[in-house]
Amino acid sequence: MEEGEGSNGGVFEGGLEVRVLVVDDSPVERRMVEGLLKKSGAMFQVIAVDSGKRAMEVLGLTDDKAEHPTVDHQKVDIILTDYSMPEMTGYDLLKTVKEQSCRKPIPVIIMSSENEPQRISRCRAIGAEDFILKPLQTNDVLRLRSYARPTELSPRTGTKRKMALELMAENSGSDRRPRLAGLAVS
Repeated sequence: MEEGEGSNGGVFEGGLEVRVLVVDDSPVERRMVEGLLKKSGAMFQVIAVDSGKRAMEVLGLTDDKAEHPTVDHQKVDIILTDYSMPEMTGYDLLKTVKEQSCRKPIPVIIMSSENEPQRISRCRAIGAEDFILKPLQTNDVLRLRSYARPTELSPRTGTKRKMALELMAENSGSDRRPRLAGLAVS
């Protein structure tokens, strides 16, 4: 798959899909994250890019957006970005995305192989929804689901989005309770 292209599938129960923009300068890490998201079920459609600058192009946050019309920024549901990247860090990308108040808010999750409390606090202070330590695990994918605001493929009115509890309860023997943050009932 070429960088910037979405994967096939991405349809979740009830006609919903979650488009995840994965931003990581390491091709190995990008492929690992992409593989884990795809393996976790058909809920995720992955768009993988190699830099913060490229992510900005995909999101339509650059002046030269006509040059790279890859993806409609309104259809990215979650941004999953590495913290340490050359040129534009994950922190810089987070800050830029959160400053775009005129657009729909897109949850940004930061990934890092370094567990630095100061870095985590700094990211959370400007709006990161979560901070995940690399390598990404199955439980981390479950956490991503709680931030998902999927795009409905077929218009429906008066329906409730139901999230399977068994998906949230899988925690590999951990005693933590499942997180249901971001679950709205209409």
